[in-house]
Amino acid sequence: MSEYIVSARKYRPDSFESLVGQDTIARTLSNSIKRGQLAHAYLFCGPRGVGKTTTARIFAKMINCSNPGPDMEPCGQCESCVSFQEGRSYCIHELDAASNNSVEDIKALMDQVQVPPQVGKYSVYIIDEVHMLSQSAFNAFLKTLEEPPAHAIFILATTEKHKILPTILSRCQTYDFNRISISDMVKNLRGIAEKEGVTIDDESLHVIASKADGAMRDALTIFDQTVAFCGTNVVYEDVKRNLGVLDYHYSFSIVDAALSGDYATCFKILDEVLAKGFNALHFVGSLSEHLRNLVVAKTGGLEPLLELPDSLKQQYSEQGARTSLAFLYQALGITTACETGYKAAVNPRLHIEFTLMRLCFIQNKPEGAPAGAEAPASALLRNPVRANAPAEASAPAASPRRRAAKTGSALSMSAIAVEKPEETPAQAGSDQAEDTSLPQDDAVRLKWKELAGQYTSKPRLASMLSSGEINLSEAEGVKIVEFVVMNEAQKLWVEEKMQRELETKLRELLSCRKINIVVAVTPEKENAEKVPYMPEEKAKDLMEKNPAVRDFVAELGLDTK
Repeated sequence: MSEYIVSARKYRPDSFESLVGQDTIARTLSNSIKRGQLAHAYLFCGPRGVGKTTTARIFAKMINCSNPGPDMEPCGQCESCVSFQEGRSYCIHELDAASNNSVEDIKALMDQVQVPPQVGKYSVYIIDEVHMLSQSAFNAFLKTLEEPPAHAIFILATTEKHKILPTILSRCQTYDFNRISISDMVKNLRGIAEKEGVTIDDESLHVIASKADGAMRDALTIFDQTVAFCGTNVVYEDVKRNLGVLDYHYSFSIVDAALSGDYATCFKILDEVLAKGFNALHFVGSLSEHLRNLVVAKTGGLEPLLELPDSLKQQYSEQGARTSLAFLYQALGITTACETGYKAAVNPRLHIEFTLMRLCFIQNKPEGAPAGAEAPASALLRNPVRANAPAEASAPAASPRRRAAKTGSALSMSAIAVEKPEETPAQAGSDQAEDTSLPQDDAVRLKWKELAGQYTSKPRLASMLSSGEINLSEAEGVKIVEFVVMNEAQKLWVEEKMQRELETKLRELLSCRKINIVVAVTPEKENAEKVPYMPEEKAKDLMEKNPAVRDFVAELGLDTK
């Protein structure tokens, strides 16, 4: 058996041309080499598997190449290039900061930096996961990083830039690596599959690229796993089974059932998904992603945001044409709310089933039906959904009773269930009386005492309400309750903290909305003689009223403060 090498190592880029998804960084570094404008320290930061260490190795290889090409690509034939390819280069030194993060490790590195390179012009020191260095190690590294020998170049790589000290950042040229796009990963994977003699369709490549989450190394690892499971002939069904990917057709079927109000089909689809061992929350997340893709598919100018194979794009365009933006907007609100409340749900499955029912009951009538058409029979269940989520259910343009009166048609049971029962004359009369009649003064004073009794947990406020005076008046059809307090401080506190709450509770007690509370200060209290309160004030008042006490204090030299 020949020695097997994983694709992530076998097809690791060895030049800037073969680097995937980092064209801007590759161009910047290549131009700096052409112009001889090399910095002494670089910081490569970004997510995992996007080419930070690979780019550092390519850069180190290029600056030491004896015969670079016209585009400054390494020749691959000089001693520096050959030793690099064979893994015996003495010009490139790699240090894993995760396991060598102490001051002693950095001091050993500093001693090594003083030795000039044996082959080539530069000694390149690649420190991976540099954020793992200890505080003391960073401090020991500062001076050498700021003024290294002319032959030394440092390349620091990290996935957590925020953990790097600002003093380190200020000494480095920083390059932020991007997540690799799905299209770039699919293109690279297709080329590798051709070299390996593997037959694979576009849908499978997109699933692998999506699963990798922007990391090319992860995509190559998943590709190797897929080939090991499927062999050289990879089909979409096998990829789904191997990677545990939820098929797109489930989300398409859910939306079709929701558009027709068929919640029973939605329940069956959910049961099938759960029976296959898929995570319920992952199912809701994929449905939210599907709704988002429908919004993108039916909105002109957003086609680049839909990173899917052409066959799937066509399916999204067809289903998007049958849905309205209003439906998608409300559906996204429902599914995202389900994701948020999933962990707190006592019965997670019921939580998702209720979400599917709400999706089915968004629309009041079938798509394209005339304005006077009846709602589907499933709308009988729509009223509870409206009561629980009025912001997500779309209100009809006119009451079914009014439409029936205009057209002469009879009311359907579904229309009666959807709409709120119309008010009886007695109810209408009571509402009108509430708007026009005002409570009597005695009733207001009685309810004011009840209001004070509601604040037993706040004794000071309860005392203020029960002992405070109220003056009643009417102005422009509104009952004015003037609540008199002792001083300006109390007035300010009531107005800022309690006035709105007191008004609301008093209106509920009196069943009248036309009641306003105003706060005033008792003139007598405001202008009355000040009563001494503090010990200093009491002593001063006592001396003013009794000269003998004043003389006694002066004779003994007592301090009254």
